[in-house]
Amino acid sequence: MEVVINQQAVTIKPQSSLMEVLCDYGITQAKGIAVAVNAVVIPPQKWDGTMLNPNDKIIIIKATQGG
Repeated sequence: MEVVINQQAVTIKPQSSLMEVLCDYGITQAKGIAVAVNAVVIPPQKWDGTMLNPNDKIIIIKATQGG
């Protein structure tokens, strides 16, 4: 199944949760991370229960420090 992560097409296994995909993407903790699926922000406590569908658009934003 194909989804789009930060504007790049990615193939994932069918019936994947958002948490599984984030772990595969190297994200293991929610601190400093915001995630939206199809323009809806998903809070970290719902990542594991959010099942993805073909062609979902996932945006991952990582907070950075600086000034």
